[in-house]
Amino acid sequence: MTASQTSRTSQASQASHRGRGLSRRHFALALPSALLASGCAAPHQGTGRPGDPITLTLLSHYSSGVLKEALKGPVDEWNATHDRVKVQTKAINFNDLLTTFMVRQAAGQGADIIHPYCLWNGQLVQADVLRPAPSEYAAEIRSGYSRAAVGSASVAGRVYGYPTEMQTYALYYNKRLLRAAGIDHPPRTWRELEETAYRTTKRDRYGNTLVQGFGLSTFDDSTTVGQTLALLNAAGGTFVSADGRHTTIDSPAGRAVFDLEHRFVTKGTSAPAVNVFQAFPSGQVAMVISAGWWTGSLKAVMGKDYRDVGVAPLPVPEAGDERATLSTSFMLGVNAASRYPHEAWEFLRWLNTEKSGVKGAKKGVKATRMSSLQVSVGSMTGRADDMRTLLGKGSDPNLHPFLDALAYAVAEPNVPGAQQAKSLLRKNIEALWSGQRSVDDALRTTRRQVDQEVSRAW
Repeated sequence: MTASQTSRTSQASQASHRGRGLSRRHFALALPSALLASGCAAPHQGTGRPGDPITLTLLSHYSSGVLKEALKGPVDEWNATHDRVKVQTKAINFNDLLTTFMVRQAAGQGADIIHPYCLWNGQLVQADVLRPAPSEYAAEIRSGYSRAAVGSASVAGRVYGYPTEMQTYALYYNKRLLRAAGIDHPPRTWRELEETAYRTTKRDRYGNTLVQGFGLSTFDDSTTVGQTLALLNAAGGTFVSADGRHTTIDSPAGRAVFDLEHRFVTKGTSAPAVNVFQAFPSGQVAMVISAGWWTGSLKAVMGKDYRDVGVAPLPVPEAGDERATLSTSFMLGVNAASRYPHEAWEFLRWLNTEKSGVKGAKKGVKATRMSSLQVSVGSMTGRADDMRTLLGKGSDPNLHPFLDALAYAVAEPNVPGAQQAKSLLRKNIEALWSGQRSVDDALRTTRRQVDQEVSRAW
């Protein structure tokens, strides 16, 4: 999810996989010891008078495990090196994050710094939760991050925070299953994708599917919708119009995606009810579209069988088409109601822009603290320069297609109503896959329902 995400990556989201099931949260890469400094002490709350000590509160979903520990490192470093401004972290489960932002804000108890899934940014801006980045910070963000990352952290052209975790989508494939079908390279076009999917599908003598050629899954929003929107972007389409007032899913690109997925299901090469997060590592799925967070999880789960896993850019409809895929993101922003916005932005600049030495790397190798944090837990940021530094020559080659995708990924729409629109899209995709709706009916119903959602007054 990046999601993840995600894992994505509510994700929500890209990110629903973060709330349950197999996710990168549970199978993250080993953390560098330098990031595991213990404790985020709660400093004394000052009066806020000029020169007095103050404490900034930071609310995120990094509530347990490696994510909680990873965030402690830079926060403790800041607190140890800054006498007046201290930072105290607070965390809750991802599934409660959006509600908590809204409820605490209404009660006048919002944190100074919040860490939202960017899908929600339009809604948070409408509710006056997020403060626009001052011009100097906004310029810094626009120049330092990929276009998709900046788009995720922006609403109506205004930047509202520093992008943190970012997930791009690509094609995972099982090299062994492709070789067994006489295929020596991953598909590059949709024609090749279909041919590879049909040739790698295996059934027993009773017609039961043993291997899915292409994995579609109803596991969660991140899986169901993420796959579909990645294909939609690859076809040159978008989910929501540029003005954010209606969906464009019923475009020729959207119809092509729904047709493709419908063929996969009706021809028996996809079984959406099967959990691809379990089936792919077991060699029961030949190909699946997912975000980069999954790479670390697969490595941990599959052991020596991970050598069979390859990652390739998302196939495009026709040879020569311009590449595109989906990206999802989180960001750190400042609460519109914070009493200390200047100090909050200074902390975020230190965390997300100022570069420091990378532990374990050669002398002089530097990256931002946030990028080091994300890579340590198997994720990425939208800072391509940092990612090239941190994912150097010795890193897993399966991570590099996700890094390359930073240059051409399309940000997930974050207009007001985006979360509900995503849920409505998932519902209609699943109805298409299960045979409850035809392609025409699924497109028509999605358009009607999503248009009603994104066009209403928030």
